Amino acid sequence: MGFEQRPFELAEFAMNPDPRCPCVLLLDVSGSMAGDSIQQLSEGYTAFLDALRLDPVAARRVEIAVISFGPVRVDSDFELVEELPEVQLGVGGDTPMGAAIEQALDLIENRKRHYRTAGVPYYRPWIFLITDGAPTDAWQAAATRLQLSENAKKVAFFAVGVDKADLSILSQISVRAPLRLRGLQFRDLFVWLSSSLSSISKSRIDDEIRLDDPTGPRGWAMI
Repeated sequence: MGFEQRPFELAEFAMNPDPRCPCVLLLDVSGSMAGDSIQQLSEGYTAFLDALRLDPVAARRVEIAVISFGPVRVDSDFELVEELPEVQLGVGGDTPMGAAIEQALDLIENRKRHYRTAGVPYYRPWIFLITDGAPTDAWQAAATRLQLSENAKKVAFFAVGVDKADLSILSQISVRAPLRLRGLQFRDLFVWLSSSLSSISKSRIDDEIRLDDPTGPRGWAMI
């Protein structure tokens, strides 16, 4: 799908020519996320943004896009954390994960074109998926496209399953082994994510950054 260049972007990059560290959050807001899950997810997301805003380097470099699915909706295109609009995560619908992944890949390709036009370097984009279920749409084509992008080092994809999420299907989608969230530790997950992106934003482009293991004894995840 095509996207138009936002008219202010070249001026934006001229004012802040720092390398960009793009990350898409793919958030499952299907009906099964109602109650404590969506509440904890929303609070974790707020803590994530607060942590990035406190890091002056990350605040200038990390760009976040938010896509919720159930149905698929771009809640925010890529923005630096200070410019991100408020996102209200309502719940309802099913789990069109394949379409959400396609949307994330399209958004990333479009943003990379903007970086190249402006001559702005960028780190390998991340896609970070959080879901409590299994896809309810045709997901195989999206998985193939995602895996080709991952293997070509065009994107880094991470999948986190909540509650009864089907990790066997997530394993067929993701090159990396999916993780399962311990309970509802969304805040700890988002603290880890903000710390990881902050570390990347301070590194040199194409450096391999060693991330903290979230499956440790005090981690937020389990395999």
